[in-house]
Amino acid sequence: MRVVLQKVSHAQVSIAGEVVGKIGKGYMLLVGFAPGDGDAELDYLVHKIVNLRVFEDENGKMNRGLKDVDGEILSVSQFTLYADTRHGNRPGFTDAAKPEIAAPLYERFSAKLAATGVHVETGHFGADMQVDLENDGPVTIIYEK
Repeated sequence: MRVVLQKVSHAQVSIAGEVVGKIGKGYMLLVGFAPGDGDAELDYLVHKIVNLRVFEDENGKMNRGLKDVDGEILSVSQFTLYADTRHGNRPGFTDAAKPEIAAPLYERFSAKLAATGVHVETGHFGADMQVDLENDGPVTIIYEK
């Protein structure tokens, strides 16, 4: 499982010009799955993401977490995180989980994030989506489990 996390001032995801998910301050997540991923990976990354401290405290240090600042999460499925570009110029995606495996994992991941008490918005699995965000910091972290 791979997650690219960006701390944002705001973010939204649209499909065919219609906004389907929108947040204020928080994290924009691009989420990809590999064959063999399961609840252990989901639980580990939910814990890491929700407890990450990258928001500034009164002294200007990255010492506050998402819940401390009433932050939100926008989670977007992104199988291209598993692109293999070692050979040629066209990426291969054989390392990504098949949609019938990845879609339920994405739904469970988003539900587990929401179960922590954080407001979670999502895109639609497998859709052609347009993502708009304002990176804050910028802070970008890559998780892999």
